[in-house]
Amino acid sequence: MTTPDFGSLRSDDDQWDIVSGVGYTALLVAGWRAVHALSARPLVRDEYAQHFIKATADPYLTGLLENPGSSDDETTFPRLYGVQTRFFDDFFTNAGETGIEQAVIVAAGLDTRAYRLDWPSGTTVFEVDLPKVLEFKSRVLDDLGARPAAHRVEVAADLRGDWTAELTRAGFDPKVPTAWSVEGLLPYLTGDAQEALFARIHEHSAPDSRIATGALGSRLDHDQLAELERAHPGVDMSGDVDFSALTYENPADPAQWFEEHGWSVEPVRNTLTLQAGYGLTPPAVDVKVDSFMRSQYVTATR
Repeated sequence: MTTPDFGSLRSDDDQWDIVSGVGYTALLVAGWRAVHALSARPLVRDEYAQHFIKATADPYLTGLLENPGSSDDETTFPRLYGVQTRFFDDFFTNAGETGIEQAVIVAAGLDTRAYRLDWPSGTTVFEVDLPKVLEFKSRVLDDLGARPAAHRVEVAADLRGDWTAELTRAGFDPKVPTAWSVEGLLPYLTGDAQEALFARIHEHSAPDSRIATGALGSRLDHDQLAELERAHPGVDMSGDVDFSALTYENPADPAQWFEEHGWSVEPVRNTLTLQAGYGLTPPAVDVKVDSFMRSQYVTATR
């Protein structure tokens, strides 16, 4: 296994697989989910996540699984991504309870909700991502003999283009309510690409459709992360990965965008308020992380 290739700059048409560029972030998040599942009180259990790490033999994530640590500092990012995963799990569960039977996971990466969640009978889950990412995920899950709990449909498409055309060709019905998730994606899109993404979702959302967006932050400031890691030596977000080389500054506010386009937006939450809602007290290191990453979790209904 070689060191992941990130390059120094993004380009408008850059491509990646699961061990390069933006694709590696999906593997990294899967690693954090796997570590979180080992904790004493996990908010979610993704039993598939560890197998993605084993399939790549990624040195950093393999070491993390072998020695996950137990202090608040050592478990910071596995814990925070456990919170994020729980937020989106609850979103889809609640959407299903209202009768929504069509879901779209935008930038699905190594998301395994089609396999993990208790979907209502008849639900179709569309997973949109680049072909190499979807191919890797399917290969690993097929080798495990995993079977989805809903009708799972892969949509190989680049979210910077007209991906909804591919979605429609795959069987998506814009006339029925849909539950959309946009998890962790927005920092990796330019402002124009983010605007186009929201517009396409809006145009393909029937009344009563729902959306959830969220990420730990709009952009990761590498200098502030380095300062945090100096103050909390147990914190190690990503080995040698510099996320600031992969993300864009996005001043756009998803909650404001959907509200201006007629969606009913629920009160916006961050990782600290989510933890409190789950009966947890955020440790000091989580408060520091959120002070500069400024997490935001949005749910809205059309």
